[in-house]
This record gives sequence, structure tokens and C-alpha cells, in this order.
Amino acid sequence: MLVCGIGNFVFIAALARYKKLRNLTNLLIANLAVSDFLVAIVCCPFEMDYYVVRQLSWEHGHVLCASVNYLRTVSLYVSTNALLAIAIDRYLAIVHPLKPRMNYQTASFLIALVWMVSILIAIPSAYFATETVLFIVKNQKKIFCGQIWPVDQQLYYKSYFLFIFGVEFVCPVVTMTLCYARISQELWFKAVPGFQTEQIRKRLRCRRKTVLVLVCILTAYVLCWAPFYGLTIVRDFFPAVFIKEKHYLTAFYIVECIAMSNSMINTVCFVTVKNNTMKYCKRLMWLQWRPSHHGSKSSTELDLKTSVVPATEEVDCIRLK
Repeated sequence: MLVCGIGNFVFIAALARYKKLRNLTNLLIANLAVSDFLVAIVCCPFEMDYYVVRQLSWEHGHVLCASVNYLRTVSLYVSTNALLAIAIDRYLAIVHPLKPRMNYQTASFLIALVWMVSILIAIPSAYFATETVLFIVKNQKKIFCGQIWPVDQQLYYKSYFLFIFGVEFVCPVVTMTLCYARISQELWFKAVPGFQTEQIRKRLRCRRKTVLVLVCILTAYVLCWAPFYGLTIVRDFFPAVFIKEKHYLTAFYIVECIAMSNSMINTVCFVTVKNNTMKYCKRLMWLQWRPSHHGSKSSTELDLKTSVVPATEEVDCIRLK
């Protein structure tokens, strides 16, 4: 919770402070940072109380139950859609460099679309969220908070779940895998024609580093969320498997916690590994939002210098080096 909250806040603050960081990839990454930050400051305290303090019992009412479930679901879909948009943007930039890149207007529309789609398709997670007494331990009620669809609407629930599973997991993962496979072929297995200058080699190293980070994030996403989707499929479509299993609920909560830890992994990768981001975050913390007027160039001068044209990630990487 602390890593996710503080890390994403620092990244968002650095992005707001330094125009040099505002390339298209970082603007798309900011979607993940915003959604993960909201989950860290709003959902995680209630989740911590639910799982750890009260040991799987919800005591905060129906409204907060629905709100926390909804915000958590929206965050998941925003993260998925943003990762997909980043993969496609990298694919177009590296595999088809002569085609026009997205401008800021297109990127803004794409960001708005990512949030709009996520907000709309997550509505059932709030509408069907409810509190239910599951069992009593030592004269204390254990209240479950989550989605519970009516019995007569189970067919609609299964259809909705399969739709979400396909649109927000299978299709994005397959698309991102294909994009990064093609990108890897372009960066590692294709000979660069002509003489390679030091600037070209630096640009290639920068692109490779970025792709490696994104591939690691995709791998972490699959490893964190595949068990959750898999267990949910078994629970909803093959319930007989868990009828006699005493520790099913505990196992499901553990899998859910593993899935939620993906937000922390995203934060660590983007803030500490993503090229140039950590440098600006350190500069932000040291200067405490006050631009330095000493040395070769101030942050304000750098902002003015790079505010006219959209900076690309590779150019930023080369300039700093």
C-alpha cells in the first residue's frame, strides 16, 4: 500500500512538474499510476481492515462495499487497457517508424476512451456488490463483501464474466504478446543497415531497455491475474470441485491478494526501472518543487526547451546520457 501510494504519487508529481517527462508512453503510463494511486489510498485501507484486522469480515456498510469493489475493478480494467495501448504504441514506433506517431490529441482521446470503457463495463461490480453473512465464528459474524448475482441471473453472470475474461484478459494478453514478440525480433534479431553511430547505439539500447521493462510488466500481469481468473472459472463453472474444500475461501482471498499485488509491481517497474523517471523523481524530491537557478541549466529552462515539440522516449534517453 505504501509502495504503491507513495511511488505513484511521486511519479504523477514528477510528470506534472517536468514537461520533459511528458512523452506519449509516459502519458499512457500515467493512467496506470492514477488508477493504482486511487486504489492505494481508497481501497487498500479497507482491504487491509477486511483481510487482516477483522479476518475476512466487512464492517463498513453496503455503500463502501460497492464503492471499493467498483473502484478496484475500474483500476484493473484501466491498467489492462493502458498496458495494451502502450504495447501498440511501442509496436508502431519501433516496427513501423515511418508511419505517423500518435499526437497528443489522439493520445488524450485514447486515454479518455480507456477510462470510459473501464468505467462502463465495471458497473455490474458495483450494482451486484452486497454484504452477506457467511458463517459465525465464536459468536461473531463474518460478513462477506463482494459480487453476488441473483440465482435467476446466473446465466447473465456467466456470460458477463466470459465477456470480461475475453475482452480484459485473453485478447489484451495475446495482443501484447504478439506486439512484443515482433518488437523483440526488430530490436534483437534484425541487423541495422549502414554504419552505427554512438547515438544510434544509445537509441537502440534505450529502446531495448524500455521493451524489457514492458515485457516484465506483462509477465507480472499474467502471473498475478491468471490464477485469479482460473480460480474464478473453476468456482463459477465447476462448483462441485470446491463443495468439500474447507479452505476454499482462504485460498481465493490469497489468490485475490496476489492479483492486487500487481499494482505494486507496476509501480516498482515504472518508477525505479523506467528510464529517466527516477532521475526526475529524485530531482523533484531534492528541489522540493523549486527549480534550481544554479548549474548549467535549470528545470524551467529544460521545460521551455522541450515544450514546443512532443518529446519521444528515445530522444529523452539520449539527451540525458
